[in-house]
Amino acid sequence: MKQQCKYGKRATSCRASRLNRADNGSRFNANDRNVGNANNGLLEIVQSAETSIKMRRDLWQELCGYENLFLAFRKARRHKTLKPYVLNFEKSLKENLLSLRTELFLHSYKPEPLKTFIIRDPKTRKISKSEFKDRVVHHALCNIIEPIFEKLFVYDSYANRKGKGTIKALKRFDYFKRKASKNNTGNCFVLKCDIKHYFQTVNHEILLNIIRQKIKDKKIIWLINTILQNHKIGGGRDGIGMPLGNLTSQFFANVYLNELDYFVKHELKAKYYIRYVDDFVILDKDYKNLEKYKEAINKFLTGYLKIELHPSKSKIIKLDKGLNLLGFRVFYYHKLLRKANKRKFERQFKEKLELYKNKNISREDFAQSLQGWLGYAMWANTYKLRNKVIKQISKH
Repeated sequence: MKQQCKYGKRATSCRASRLNRADNGSRFNANDRNVGNANNGLLEIVQSAETSIKMRRDLWQELCGYENLFLAFRKARRHKTLKPYVLNFEKSLKENLLSLRTELFLHSYKPEPLKTFIIRDPKTRKISKSEFKDRVVHHALCNIIEPIFEKLFVYDSYANRKGKGTIKALKRFDYFKRKASKNNTGNCFVLKCDIKHYFQTVNHEILLNIIRQKIKDKKIIWLINTILQNHKIGGGRDGIGMPLGNLTSQFFANVYLNELDYFVKHELKAKYYIRYVDDFVILDKDYKNLEKYKEAINKFLTGYLKIELHPSKSKIIKLDKGLNLLGFRVFYYHKLLRKANKRKFERQFKEKLELYKNKNISREDFAQSLQGWLGYAMWANTYKLRNKVIKQISKH
């Protein structure tokens, strides 16, 4: 039995155009006998409906179009233009894209097995890497369906979205902490939650049911299911989990937890809520309110989305004690870089400095590689650390 996506429907209906009232501007007489004008009104409604049908998008044709596949290729190769697998694909670009287009049209497209590897930075993670051809398909899919879902996402979801990101989330948190504590004149508590093994436990059927609320094209659903089924986590648990590292996984993660966003905002009516992938916070002056939120959220997640809060990482913290958030240790009046992030940067900086000293990278490349980190670190109290880094660069 298919599970209904109650919040997906609400998201759709909230944004649906109100087209259920036709006003043809006619003036009926006292006896309501202005039949001609009424017929004209009916004709306008019929013509409007016909125009709407003609303008309905064929999402599958758009997805498989050469222009979309070419755009997807350009996005997939971004920052990887000199990689051998990109150069190899580009040698016969038109033939490769047309071949991919044919596979999609004939439903013979089958993704290559994922390549997995382990990274430790500092948390140990299993990352899955798709073949370049499959990454082109991922971009082609997201080009078409992401704008449709973007309209449904709540404002305070900050991961993997244009115009959002960690810095915007931190700024929003600063704004919320002032509101919740009335400019630090009262208590401010934070419910900080993490979903246990989120990517490994996403239920494919629930995800597809959520997507079907907005995407009716069965061919698009087939492609999404094909991509999802390419990930196997072992133990005989088919239909569960998404690979870390795929573009589609990042997008589907937002689609899946958009249901939680609507629950928190519309059912619990929590004012000060921020989510970044599977980490989220709610701020409130009342500790007991947050206890109620936590219980209701876990009940919603386990009952509806078949996922659960991490028992040891989901807790209520008083803000003046400090809060770990997006790589920072956040207090009311200041922020510090987390020690693990600082150690990671110092290690990477030494490696880059050695490469530069040995003339393996240019000065411009060396400086550019540090700009992103310096831009990130400036949002914490890191003046001395940043000055130290800049002085070391200037010496060489």
